Amino acid sequence: MSVRSYERAASTCDMWYALAEASLCPFIDRIVVALCIFFGLTYALFDKAAAKKERTETLTTKGDPVSIAPKSTESTTGWQQEGKDNGSQGRNAVFVAYTNPLSCAASVVVQEALSILRTLEPPRNRLARFEKTSGFMGTSLYYAKEAFFFLFMNGPRTDEYLDTEPRPRRLSKPLEQAVNLLERAAKEHEPDAIYLLAEMSFYGNFTHPRDYKEAFRKYNDLASLNGNSSAQHMIGFMYATGIGGAVERDQARALMYHTFSALGGNTKSQMTAAFRHHSGIGTPRNCNEAAYWYKSVADKAIAWSRSGPPGGHSIEKASYRIADENGGVYGEGASVVSSGIHANKAGPSSDSHAAFDDVLEYLDLMSRKGDLKATFSLGRLHYEGSRTMKRNLRTARYYFRLVARKYWAKDGSVLTEDTVVARAASKAAGYLGRMSLRGEGMEQSFEKALVWFKRGLANGDALCQYELGLMYLNGLGVRKDPVVAADYFKEAANQDMASAQTYLGQLFLDQGDISTATRYFDLAARHGHIEAFYHLAEISNHGIGRERSCGVATAYYKLVAEKAETLHSSFIEANNAYDDGDIETALIDYMLAAEQGYEAAQANVAYILDDHKSILSLDSLFPWKKHQHTLQNTMLALIYWTRSAKQSNIDSMVKMGDYYLGGYGVEKDMEKAATCYQTAAETHQSAQALWNLGWIHENGMGVEQDFHLAKRFYDQALETNQEAYLPVKMSLVKLRIRSFWNTITHGKVNSIHDDPGMRSATTKSRKQAQLTMPTEPKKEWSFNEWISNFLEDHHPYYNNGEDDDFVDPASDPMPGGDDYIDDIDESIIESLIILGLAGALAFLVYYRQQRQNSHRRELERQQQQQQQQQGAVPAAQQQPPAPPRPLPGQQADGGFFPPVGDPNYGQWVAGGVGH
Repeated sequence: MSVRSYERAASTCDMWYALAEASLCPFIDRIVVALCIFFGLTYALFDKAAAKKERTETLTTKGDPVSIAPKSTESTTGWQQEGKDNGSQGRNAVFVAYTNPLSCAASVVVQEALSILRTLEPPRNRLARFEKTSGFMGTSLYYAKEAFFFLFMNGPRTDEYLDTEPRPRRLSKPLEQAVNLLERAAKEHEPDAIYLLAEMSFYGNFTHPRDYKEAFRKYNDLASLNGNSSAQHMIGFMYATGIGGAVERDQARALMYHTFSALGGNTKSQMTAAFRHHSGIGTPRNCNEAAYWYKSVADKAIAWSRSGPPGGHSIEKASYRIADENGGVYGEGASVVSSGIHANKAGPSSDSHAAFDDVLEYLDLMSRKGDLKATFSLGRLHYEGSRTMKRNLRTARYYFRLVARKYWAKDGSVLTEDTVVARAASKAAGYLGRMSLRGEGMEQSFEKALVWFKRGLANGDALCQYELGLMYLNGLGVRKDPVVAADYFKEAANQDMASAQTYLGQLFLDQGDISTATRYFDLAARHGHIEAFYHLAEISNHGIGRERSCGVATAYYKLVAEKAETLHSSFIEANNAYDDGDIETALIDYMLAAEQGYEAAQANVAYILDDHKSILSLDSLFPWKKHQHTLQNTMLALIYWTRSAKQSNIDSMVKMGDYYLGGYGVEKDMEKAATCYQTAAETHQSAQALWNLGWIHENGMGVEQDFHLAKRFYDQALETNQEAYLPVKMSLVKLRIRSFWNTITHGKVNSIHDDPGMRSATTKSRKQAQLTMPTEPKKEWSFNEWISNFLEDHHPYYNNGEDDDFVDPASDPMPGGDDYIDDIDESIIESLIILGLAGALAFLVYYRQQRQNSHRRELERQQQQQQQQQGAVPAAQQQPPAPPRPLPGQQADGGFFPPVGDPNYGQWVAGGVGH
């Protein structure tokens, strides 16, 4: 049915409605009302049901799509919020059709617009997901793609991040037609049409250009129309971030709109309001308010988890830091996540540095060779999934069955007595039984699950014990017996299985044993179990068996709420957009999660907005990139670095110091920079923070200049991260040169000296004596006088503590004051003197050898001349050559000392020679 047909039907409906108003006959009025109700029921029950199904499957709106195809009743349009608002706002479809017959036509117009929008697909960068793979070909193709983009596709962008200027509306004909239809329906106050227009302007759906100001107007219209919670949430988000310059940042208004939305049941706003009260953003910190809102979200999270198959929904994590994929904020080896205790310290022959695909390939090779551990590992990887690989339950079942068949026959008989095979098969049986119990990758069957669990139970597998306890606890295929379930849970809990510890704690809690229950919950919380967090939060919030602790309860409720990412976070959309190269969409989705308090999202937003990743940036080669990151972006980056740092992100804390040190988005504040570095350094995990502290103490940036303290921080940086050897050593060389120059020039900076704990007892007693003796006027010595006195009076350094350790300050030959003895390193002076003497001795030896060689060459030349002159004389008449002329003091045998029997021998022995 076309739009014109619906408009014609609406006109007919209007005509009958006008006749009913003009007629005085109650019978005709009732007929008209019945016809209007019939039209309303038809369009509401059939058209809207079909539209809802289609939109759920195909409509890819961002933000909160439940406003069109709701998952729950928390964020719906006005005509979907029955019983939540007052009479004028809680109108249902039938009431709208009665009071406004054109609503049926407006709804159909929305459907017509959606049918057009579905044909429009956003442009996708197919090469965006092309990542570097292992091997020569994969690496070559990756860098070839990078070079191609750098040389030929690195042109000016048509948009910028958080662009504050309105962009020209260049719509294609189908898109323009759909927008016109939606605007026509929006004029009739159709909530779906207003929401669709707002989402298209905000996210750029269906190739629609982004226009944040227009999106804000549409969200505001929808919130004013019926108090839509999703629209209120988006208005609060825009006031909180000031995104796109649509509105100025106003944290108070942001909290107000989020509070209204939270009261309307919007989970995202409940998370945001809780985090703002918890952190004191736009309002003073209020633990009770934070606990209230976090509990509201935690209750929904637990209800969602328990609504799944036996054992609860599988929680898949999507909150990753994108900087960690590159080694962290500061790169591989310099960030906390990739250095120190977190660094890969395995050898080159291990797989700690291998790519995930390489690990899979290796495990597959070992599995084909018959390695059951590799086969089981493949099954577990496909069952659990990861950041780079989605879950594949069928493949996981295949590998688990391969392992099980090595140990059991079809009838259940054991094929081998090998303990290694038995353990691997028992673990595989546990996963096969779990998949049968939950209906994962196969049809749900309690009987098959029980068979697999009993097989694995024979070898004491913890998963089989836990799952059997779950079956007896709930009566799944067996009789319901909590006592038997408790026995199985206890056996699994003794093997440190978190799920079994949680259920065992619940059983003790039901019996009133609070201390034992809390102990098991604490054990399970170490593994991040959502149910354990929730029970600990409830115990702390209500003061069960202990004094009430609002702070502890809030922390646990926050953990529970953030575990259920599927309910309210936008991490999946953000990660996909980032992988596709759509950085702006990824930035917005990360911002939405960051406002809800996710630390990973806050770090991601700051990392994307950070324009100071390197001092050697290539952006200067491209003039159009200079305006990508405006001052507003830098300020936002600092805001999110700060929020991430407050949630114990050490690299974010160091980044805060960098921003204050460089004045990025804020005025330079050296003291705040030093405070940030000091706070990060106290964890002894960031070598970057320690090195920065050494640098600011070396240069006196925000702190008192102190070379000795700078050296201490440089040394600690090297102790924290051995990969910092080269920069630390280079810094120490420069620091020692500066310290030496400061020493010889009588500088005021504290030079490098031995630490108090490293000094000898002589130095300690000398300093104590200096403190106890009265001070007298000091005698100033020149550098030459100091050297000469040092060479003459060297007993204080070589008497091994036998003489008095006290040195009178008045006669102290060291220039620079009383503390110079402590400042200068004595070993350096000794080394210099030894090197000087050794050099002088080497020069004398070299000079003596050269004189001897010259004298020898002169004698040989004279002998050759004599032989040439006597060449004509017969050989018989030739005289033997004269012996070489002895040197002064040389004996006849060539020696310089008189032989035994010589009259001068006695004098030489007595030391008389030469005197």
